[in-house]
Amino acid sequence: MYTRIKKIILKFIPRKYLFRYEYLIRYVYYLNFMGSKFQCNICDKKLSGFIQINNDMICPRCGSIQRDRRLWQLLSDEFLINDITILDFSPSRSLFRVMKRGDHRYESTDLSGDFLSDKSYDIKNIDSGNENYDLIICYHVLEHIDEDSKAMSELLRVLKKDGCCIIQTPFKNGEIYENYSITSPEEREKHFGQSDHVRIYSVDGLKNRLMKVGFQVEIKNYFRKDPNINGFSEKETILICKKYK
Repeated sequence: MYTRIKKIILKFIPRKYLFRYEYLIRYVYYLNFMGSKFQCNICDKKLSGFIQINNDMICPRCGSIQRDRRLWQLLSDEFLINDITILDFSPSRSLFRVMKRGDHRYESTDLSGDFLSDKSYDIKNIDSGNENYDLIICYHVLEHIDEDSKAMSELLRVLKKDGCCIIQTPFKNGEIYENYSITSPEEREKHFGQSDHVRIYSVDGLKNRLMKVGFQVEIKNYFRKDPNINGFSEKETILICKKYK
């Protein structure tokens, strides 16, 4: 039902207006999920449950998905301090809204038009000076980029010394799987899991590519604890990439 309602709304409301009024529209839907058993850690609303779609758990109030809530927990616990400068690539709208309220300088960027953004940077050629950002968030972006090493080098360039870049993509076991001869949306979905993906990383494969351009990389795994009040996924792997030179 949630997916059907979303399609109907997108059909009749232009995307720019939907972004503007989304939080208000979601409030009406959220009224059916008010409760006390669960709580979204992004919007802080208490819920009777999350919306279950394709093995994900969506907050009916702010629209956050499992990985958004885990990322917000990580940011809140370890990275968000006053007066830092943050660059966020194609952020979820739920995180964009909460980050904009913080005591830090937050910029988002997106080229697709599918996300709320302040800038339209090409990740392979970021229109920004060297060492401008204390923290960069690059979540589920690199699997879309054909020349990913260029993107990684640019992330390193605009990151300040002692800064940190938080990266996540879909992962598989074994080696990185990529094949640039696969170009059709149908074949890309078949091979890479989504029509606009160009590869599937392995955790170690992504770590090695990031280290090759100059990052120091720590792999962090986060596991769900029961009761799963905040609607986290069973396991999340996140790469914490630091610049020391």
